[in-house]
Amino acid sequence: RISWISDIIVVVSPENIETMKTITQKYGHKKVTVVKGGITRHRSIFNGLKVFAENEFSSCLLQKPEVVVIHDAVRPFVEEDILLEVVMAAKEYGAAGAIRPLVSTVIASSADGCLDHSLERARYRASEMPQAFLFGIIYQAYQQCTDHDLDYGTECLHLALKYCKIKAKLIEGTADLWKVTYKRDLYAAESIIKDNLSQQICVITDVKEDVVQVGFLLHESLKSQIKVEVISISLFENDSHLQNMFSGQCYNFIYIHDKQSAFQETQLLVDMLEKSNIPLLYPVVLISVHLNSSENVSCSIEMEELTRIKKFAREVKKKNIWVYGLVIHYKVCNSLFTC
Repeated sequence: RISWISDIIVVVSPENIETMKTITQKYGHKKVTVVKGGITRHRSIFNGLKVFAENEFSSCLLQKPEVVVIHDAVRPFVEEDILLEVVMAAKEYGAAGAIRPLVSTVIASSADGCLDHSLERARYRASEMPQAFLFGIIYQAYQQCTDHDLDYGTECLHLALKYCKIKAKLIEGTADLWKVTYKRDLYAAESIIKDNLSQQICVITDVKEDVVQVGFLLHESLKSQIKVEVISISLFENDSHLQNMFSGQCYNFIYIHDKQSAFQETQLLVDMLEKSNIPLLYPVVLISVHLNSSENVSCSIEMEELTRIKKFAREVKKKNIWVYGLVIHYKVCNSLFTC
């Protein structure tokens, strides 16, 4: 979803290449090239860099980038801000990387298993990802690596310093750059994702007075628990505010209407969501709410509408968009809604 990133190279172990290709095809990741990894971290990264300079791992070379970003897949919560910061620093200094304060003191043990010495924690930082480099610098560094570097090294910034005399700019990273390393970390990661997904709701209403009032009441009832934004528009008009919501960090949408059939509008919303590429990252929830104040509409017509949405929902679920249909019957009495 980050427009200024032109190519993404995913380096995986040989036995997982087909699985990774299936994933990229399923979710339409058009910028992704899958490359076979090596037996160590540095050998894998070198394989990924070769896609821009050698034909060993790709049938056609990709255009060399000005800057290449190296990131760990086990750090899934990296944000665009820190990526941009390390890239801009790499343009100026040749290399840059995220760091974090040490949370534990580092000690060294002697041969007999006893304490030898400890490091002064305030003087040191933990090296994190992402790291960014001018492509020519990091590729040149890997070309000069010894087998010992490739087999036992883990720090890319050190290679730029050792072989190209480039002192990397260190950028203070955020707490969400932690690694999903152990099984327990999967539960923490899942919790963070669920928390992020539920932080905001966008309520979209038609411009009719009754429908707008329902949107207002929903906002008033939820605003103390969650961030709620209400937009009253006609969907077939080009609304920049709505487009901004779809391209932002909102993943929960409620569309409220009183039309006998709003299936076309629901399809339009799904198309807009799909084009925004948000569903590539997280599941998107869209609830289509039909308000019915008429006693003349038959139950069979409403069920037909819900059946259409149900069938449509099965199709778009494959695109990571979850669509639900809801019918609410109400009577208007003294300007109050009675459901």
